[in-house]
Amino acid sequence: MEKVKQASKFEKIAAWCWNLLNEGKPFTPIFSVGTFLLFHFYLLGEGAFWPAFALSLIFIVPLLVIYYLYDFPLFLRNYLWIPIIVYLIMFEGANIGLLLFAAGLYFFFTVFFWGTFYYHLRIGTSWMNFTRFWKLVLKNSDSTSGNAQEQLPKFILILSVWDYSFSILSNGGSVQDVNWQSLLLFYGSLLIYTFILHKYLFDWKPKPVSSYTHNAEVPEKGVNDKVVVIVIDGMRKERFEEADTPYLDYLRKNGTEFAKMETVYPARTVVCFSSMFTGTYPFEHGIKSNMVWRFGVRTESIFDSLRRVKKKGKMLAVAHLVDAFGDDVETFTAVMKNDVVDYKIMEKAKQIMDEQDPELFIVQLISTDQTGHSRGVFYDEYLQKIREADQLVKNFIEHLKETGKAENTTFIICADHGQADGIGGHGHLDEGERIVPFFMYGPAIQKGSVVEEKHSLVSVAPTLAYLLGAPYPSHSRGPVLTEAFKKEGSAK
Repeated sequence: MEKVKQASKFEKIAAWCWNLLNEGKPFTPIFSVGTFLLFHFYLLGEGAFWPAFALSLIFIVPLLVIYYLYDFPLFLRNYLWIPIIVYLIMFEGANIGLLLFAAGLYFFFTVFFWGTFYYHLRIGTSWMNFTRFWKLVLKNSDSTSGNAQEQLPKFILILSVWDYSFSILSNGGSVQDVNWQSLLLFYGSLLIYTFILHKYLFDWKPKPVSSYTHNAEVPEKGVNDKVVVIVIDGMRKERFEEADTPYLDYLRKNGTEFAKMETVYPARTVVCFSSMFTGTYPFEHGIKSNMVWRFGVRTESIFDSLRRVKKKGKMLAVAHLVDAFGDDVETFTAVMKNDVVDYKIMEKAKQIMDEQDPELFIVQLISTDQTGHSRGVFYDEYLQKIREADQLVKNFIEHLKETGKAENTTFIICADHGQADGIGGHGHLDEGERIVPFFMYGPAIQKGSVVEEKHSLVSVAPTLAYLLGAPYPSHSRGPVLTEAFKKEGSAK
């Protein structure tokens, strides 16, 4: 049996560091500071440079704070150009050389370093991937570093303001020579403008469930001996419908499908998994992006609930999910060719079921998501990865049947989020992200049922608790997905 390697400590740290560059909020200040230093590289050895650098940096702190607090995803990014126009009118001009250097450095980082070099070394993407990746960066709508239409106006404004104050201070001027009154007026207006935009135009977030889970009492004896959850990371629902997936089609047609299962906001992988397996939202479990500043969810998870009834849960997932769930995650390395990674994950999944035999087992498949990010979702490669996932799920479930572990087991097949156009972006619920594939199959699940009512992935944790006879996690808000269960005495 081919073995999948565990993620090393180095890989876990590297994944955390990469998120600093991947997430838009930390990327903007990191990139701006790095670009400014590189552009003035020839001055770094001069004694006058660093005092001017430090003082001028203070003048852009309010701008960095505004852009850190507020994302400008989707169509909101179009409004980022208006403050630049206002700034140019108020302060008359900008350093074109610095801005062209910044734009060139940005596209080198995203298109060549990230889209080509990084993806080639990590998942084996072609050295020619830049020929497609530049288009994906320009079309990406989510607030990551790969969203050119958001990042370009942000660092254009930051670097323009910074260069304005630096030019004065580095040429013998003082703080009094900087028109700080006009800067204060500009920043105050920008803050009001940004607040109004986000209050009245940023209105597409899902409404959270206001109360804790109460629609069903947990049975004293679990409905099932086991539950297996297979999360096909980043599987966009309409693309799944187009893909050739005979086995997954069989499972959902012989089980219960939730046709309007909604992901959470922001739809980042660590956020989605945290919400799925705690039953609540980022404002309670504390995981608000893939960049986790405080490790571990702040509420009980389904793993904690199972421990209370002396049952075991295990998750097989990529390294950065350790940030949320710690030792309940058995990691696999994501530094592997994308053509083999899901196969090796499923081989490791068989081994865990054979040797550890947990009552709850969660498996994350990542090849579909990685293809969406590296090659885009509207290409045949993306459909091919969904098709491969279909056959791997079939092979895994057949293995469980052969070993007697599928007899009284419910299977849940779903995605954690969809993927939008561009570099398969996800987070702020662009088209293709919000509604995800979700269906349940097993002896306790109704056959041929389709639930059209809208549900949320926060229902996963309480549904798992119900199926396994464990208490709901402490802050579980999602209702149990009772529509999927066979009614007593029903043969359906």
